[in-house]
This record gives sequence, structure tokens and C-alpha cells, in this order.
Amino acid sequence: MKQKRAAMPFSTRVRLIMRERFNLRDDKADDAEIESRIRESIELRGATPWILVFAIFVASVGLNVNSAAVIIGAMLISPLMGPIMGAGLGAAVFDFDLVKRSLINMGIATLISLIVSALYFWLSPLQQAQSELLARTSPTLWDVLIALFGGLAGVVGITRKEKSNVIPGVAIATALMPPVCTVGFGIATGQWRFAGGAMYLYTINCVFIALATVVGIRAVGLKKHGFATAAIAKKMKTTLFFLALLTALPSAYLAFQLVKDEVFRSNAQDFIRKEFVFQNAQVVDSKIDPAKHTIDVSLVGDPIGKDTIENIEAKLAGANLSGTKIILHQMGDHRLNVTELKSSLLTDLLHESQAVVKQRDAQVQKLTADLAKRNAVFNQAESVGKELRQLYPEITKMIIGEGVEISSDGPSQPLLYLNLNTRKALSGDAQKRITDWIKIRMGKESVEIRFDSEQALKPLSPDRSIRRGKS
Repeated sequence: MKQKRAAMPFSTRVRLIMRERFNLRDDKADDAEIESRIRESIELRGATPWILVFAIFVASVGLNVNSAAVIIGAMLISPLMGPIMGAGLGAAVFDFDLVKRSLINMGIATLISLIVSALYFWLSPLQQAQSELLARTSPTLWDVLIALFGGLAGVVGITRKEKSNVIPGVAIATALMPPVCTVGFGIATGQWRFAGGAMYLYTINCVFIALATVVGIRAVGLKKHGFATAAIAKKMKTTLFFLALLTALPSAYLAFQLVKDEVFRSNAQDFIRKEFVFQNAQVVDSKIDPAKHTIDVSLVGDPIGKDTIENIEAKLAGANLSGTKIILHQMGDHRLNVTELKSSLLTDLLHESQAVVKQRDAQVQKLTADLAKRNAVFNQAESVGKELRQLYPEITKMIIGEGVEISSDGPSQPLLYLNLNTRKALSGDAQKRITDWIKIRMGKESVEIRFDSEQALKPLSPDRSIRRGKS
């Protein structure tokens, strides 16, 4: 075999090697199995519509909070690819009943998606359009290419004998869920420009995935249904061609405009960076509008003279910015320079920081003083206890604490509370002297003392009681 191949012309050997390397029919599954896989994914019954609803909610949340990871997760569980590939299969093998059924299911899935996403965004408190959402409102030619090549990858994967993981990747690449959810956002918020752009992107994805499926099915050689005539085949090809052309042309125009705007924006940024360089003035802000062909520049520092401005404008043509208008805003006068401005800004920032630090220091000092005041009682407790036992040896135990006295006929006030255990009951005069002494010693106006004698705490006869004193 090798000798026979070596005898072949070089071009023939190359063609043979390429055919062997890129032959799609070597590991192709049976035609019946391929059709069965695609047909099974078409129907929107049972669990499938619920999965669609949940995927729509997930995608809407992802767009709402601007989370790319959440959006990717929604695309992975979306069942929208099935009806689209079903329509492509039907067109490829001339099974028009399959095309009809696929389109009906696709329409139902789209309607469910729009209702669920619009309901979510109508109820959501977050009404700001985030970057992930805005990215789905202006489709271009690149989106056409993504849908086409993504669809081709999908049909190649689904026609293999061994099941591959290509389809989830295709679902992520072609991104069917985000645009349809963006349409729901536009409907819910009344932003019809967003809704129109996103619906166009969704249409691009659907059409070119279906067309890619047609091309892929033809490439792997699935048999056409016998009832298709040459006239029907020609009509089908013509219809598909014009459908693709009609879908792609607006996106090509939008892509051209996007490239044009990006080129203008890049040239304008380079122009500002090179030409607006001055010794005593600095650019603090710039706005570039490709649609109006304007460059809006704000300067701070010494004013720029008219001659300098005219000299800058004369260089626009050389920077591929012919017809561009420069709008110049100058702030400050000749006494102000950039260094002084920076110094002033830093000084203000420093003063603000110092003010914040002083405020926090004051708070810390107040809290420290409050804590020290509260701890003063407990710090004195041991010495007060010793002094009180010297005056009244009958005292065996003292418990001291602080609280708040709440009265129904007046404002609440701090309260010092003591519990004194004595060997025997103290007289009323002794209890009053102790109370007055504690007030003076601890510096407290409101004091409550509970006197408990050890005799009273023993089992009592019915005619005896516990004696307490209060002040």
C-alpha cells in the first residue's frame, strides 16, 4: 500500500491524505439513529417546557446581575437547540412535516421564553441594563459566523457513532438564551430598540444554526426522502439561499458600521494622546462620538491659544480624521497649573482623611471613658467590701452590680445594686447607715441594697419571716 501510494503524483497523495483525515463518513452513526436523535429533541412536552422555563429564569437573573457564569449555566440546560436542528434536518432530507412540527415547537418555545423573561424583568427591582445584556442588542456579521460554524460543529457532533460533548459547547457559543431574554427585558421596560436588536440576534442564531444543520446533513450523506422532486429540491435551495441572504445582509451592514466606529475611536484616542500634550495643561476628560464625528476634550491648566488649536485641527487629516470637529473645554486661568491642582487635590484628600481619623478618635475616647466609668464600680468593689466588713463584722458576703431603674412615673436612671449576707439580721438603723455610707463611698444617688441574714435563710417556723431593707 505504501509503495503504491509512493508511486502516485504528489497532488494525488495530498488529496488522498486529506480525504482520509477529514472524512466525515468513517465514524458516522446510522442514518436512522441520527434522525432519531434529532427528532427526539424536537418535542416540547412533559419535562422539557419546565426545563425551558427554569433555564429562562436562570438566564434572566444572570443578565440582571451581569453574571457571565450564570448565563453560561442557563445556556447549558436550554432545550432550544432541538427544534432548530429539527427544522434543518427536515429541510435537508425534504421531510416537510418535520420542518412544520419543528417550527411550531420553536414558536411555542420562543413564546414561553418571552413571557417568562418579560415577567421576571417586570417584577425585578433591578431595571438597569448591564453590559451582558447590552452586548445582545447590536448583532453583527460575527454573530452570523458564530451561529454558522457553531451549528456545523453541532451537526458533526450529533452524527457521530460515539456521543460527544459538542452540543453543550455549541449551546454556549451560539447563545440562544441571552438574546431571547433580552427581548423580554425590552418588552418589560418599554425599551423597544433593545427588544428589536435582541430579536434580530435570536433570528440570526436560529436561521444559521438551521442552515448549518442542512449543510452538515448533506455533507454526511443522509438519504433524502423519495417523494422530493427536482423542482421541490430547487425551490428549497432557492428559499434557503434567500432566507440566509435576507438574514445576513443587515448584520453585515451593522458589522461594517461597528468596524468603522471602532477605527474612528482608535484613531481619535491616538490623536488625543499625541497632540494634546502641553507643559502647563492636562487632559482631564475626553469623549469620542463616531456617529457625529466629534472629539470632545476637557483641559485644566493654562489656556490653549487659538493658534495652537488651529495647528492641532490641521493635523486631523493626517490622522485619518478628516471632517472631525474638535470641541475644547478649558478650565482655570493662567495662575493655575497642573502641579498646583494635583497638590490641592491631595491636600483636600489629606484633610478629609484627617477629619475622619479625628472623628473616630473621638468616638474611641468616648467609648473608653464610658467603659472606665462602668468599670469603676467593679474596681472599687473589693476595697468597699473590706471597709464594710471592718465597720460591720456581721457581713459575710457582698454581691455588687449595676443596672437601670425603670419607673412608671418617671425617666429611667442608673442603679447600683448590692446584696449583703449577714450572720444575723441587722436593725433598720444599721441598714439605713450602710445604705447612706454606700451612696457616699460609691458616689451613686440611686442605690438598692438587699439584706439577707443567714438565720433567715435557715428553715423557718410559720411565724418567722425574712427581713429586707431598701433605700
